[in-house]
Amino acid sequence: MSLTIAEAAEQTGLTAHTLRYYERDGLMRTPVRRSASGHRAYDEADLSWITLIAKLRATGMPIRVVKQYAALVRTGTGNEAERLDLLRAHREHVLRQLAEMRSHLGAIDHKIDLYEGLTSSALQGVDSSHDDTTATAS
Repeated sequence: MSLTIAEAAEQTGLTAHTLRYYERDGLMRTPVRRSASGHRAYDEADLSWITLIAKLRATGMPIRVVKQYAALVRTGTGNEAERLDLLRAHREHVLRQLAEMRSHLGAIDHKIDLYEGLTSSALQGVDSSHDDTTATAS
C-alpha cells in the first residue's frame, strides 16, 4: 500500500500541512518514502505512527515531548525504559485531566438536574391548575 499525502491526510483526519509539519519537525519514526516522481508515499507503518502522534497530541503531549519520544524510537533498542517513563508520565497527566473533566461534567449534570426539576415542577403546576401563576421558574 502506498498513499499520497492527500490520501494519508484523509485517512488520518489530519491536514496535508500537518503531515508535512510532522515530517519536517522530526516527529516521524522514519523518513516518509518518496515515489519516483518525488511525492511522499505513505505506508501502513507511517499511518500507524501518525495515528499515535495524533493521539499523543490530542491528549496534551507537548511537541517537544513527542519529538523526544520519536527520537528514542528512532534510536532503536536499549532505551525502552526511557520510553516507558515518558509514556507513564504522560498517562498520569491524562488521568489528571480526565479526573478534572469528570468533576466539570458532574457540575454540569448537577445544573441539568436542577433545571429539569424546575421545568418538570413548572409544567406539572401549569398542567394541574391551568394557572400560570403557580409555575415559577427562575
